[in-house]
Amino acid sequence: MTSTERPFLNRRLAEFGTTIFAEMSALAASTGAINLGQGFPDTDGPEEVREAAVRALRDGRGNQYPPGPGVPELRTAIAAHQLRRYGLSYDPDTEVLVTAGATEAIAATLLALLEPGDEVVALEPYYDSYAACIAMAGAARVPVTLRPDLENARFRLDLDELRDAVTDRTRLLLINTPHNPTGTVLTREELTAIAELAVERDLLVVTDEVYEHLVFDGAEHVPLATLPGMRERTVTIGSAGKTFSFTGWKVGWVTGTAELVTAVRSAKQFLTYVASGPFQYAVAEALRLPDAYFTAFRDDLRAKRDLLSAGLTDAGFTVFRPTGTYFVTADIRPLGESDGLAFCRALPERAGVVAIPNTVFYDHREAGAPYVRFAFCKRVEVLADAAERLRKAFTH
Repeated sequence: MTSTERPFLNRRLAEFGTTIFAEMSALAASTGAINLGQGFPDTDGPEEVREAAVRALRDGRGNQYPPGPGVPELRTAIAAHQLRRYGLSYDPDTEVLVTAGATEAIAATLLALLEPGDEVVALEPYYDSYAACIAMAGAARVPVTLRPDLENARFRLDLDELRDAVTDRTRLLLINTPHNPTGTVLTREELTAIAELAVERDLLVVTDEVYEHLVFDGAEHVPLATLPGMRERTVTIGSAGKTFSFTGWKVGWVTGTAELVTAVRSAKQFLTYVASGPFQYAVAEALRLPDAYFTAFRDDLRAKRDLLSAGLTDAGFTVFRPTGTYFVTADIRPLGESDGLAFCRALPERAGVVAIPNTVFYDHREAGAPYVRFAFCKRVEVLADAAERLRKAFTH
C-alpha cells in the first residue's frame, strides 16, 4: 500500500486535505507577500472590549471551565442583541448556545441534525467547512450555484434552481448571508422565497449570519428566522470574531428553539465541551456597545472596500463590488488568465500579494475557476500597497 492511498483517513474525509488558507498563508510567509487571503484583520478591535477580557482574567472569571451552554452574561447579551436588532425573542437559558466560534457551531449543528443519507442544499461557492461537516455527518451536499450578474456586479441566486435541488431526501437548507466569498447579501425577496420553500417542504434551515453587521450601500440584512414560519425551523449562527475584530478568541453562538438548541448542544458537548471562558465575558460587553460603534466599523470597511476595489479595477480585474462581508471577488479573465488556482499560487512571486482561488469553494469547480477572493479587512496603507503592487504587475 502506497502512502498516496492515505489508508488511515476516514473515507468521508478523503477529499479534504490541507485547507487552501493554510497553503496560501504559508506562501505569504515564505515570500513576504501581503496576505489578502485569509479573512482576519491586521488590527485589534475596541480597546474597551480587550480590557474587559483582561479584567475577566484578573478577576478569575472564566479561567476554569465555563458553563456548558456559555456564561449567563453572554447568553443574555446574545438574546438582547437579537431582540434589539431584529425583534427576535430567545430565552437565554434554553434557546442560546455559545460555541468555539462559528466553525464549531456549524459542525455541531450539522452533526446534530443530519442522518447518514440526508441531503443538504447549500449555496456555492461555500465556506469550506460546510462540505467537511456535511461529510462528517454522513450526509450529501447538493450545491446550488450563485451565478455572476455582470450588469449589477453581483452574484445572484436562481430560485428555480434552488427549488429543483430539493428532493424527498433533503433534510435542510444551509444558507449564508451576507455571503462569503461573493459578498452578496440575499434580498428580502430572495429570503422570503427560501422561507416559503422551507415551509412548503418542511425543511430545517441553518443560516450562517456571521457577517450580519457588515452590509453596505443600503443593503439590508434580514435574518431568516424573522420570516413567517421560520423561527421554529431555523438554527441561526452568529460570531463575535468578524464584528469585533477578535477572530482568535473563537466565540460564536447558536440561537433557535429549545428543541433545536438542545440537539446542537448534544453534539457540541463532545467537540470542545467549552471554550474561550474569559473572552465570553468580554463579548457580552461588546454586544452592548452603542450603535455608533457598529456604524463606524461598517463605514471604515466600506471605505477599505472601495480602495481595494478601485485598485483591482485599475490593475485590470473585473470586480464584483460586495454589498456585505469583507471580501471582494474579482474575475481574472480580463488579465488573460482563466485558472484561479494557478493564478493564486503564482501571485505572491508575481505581484507580492496573496489571494484565495474561489474554485476551492465549489463542487462545480469550473464555475469558480476564473474568480479569486481578496480580503479588505486590513489597514489602509496595506491595501494601498497591495493595490499598487497589483497595478504594477498587470499593467504596462
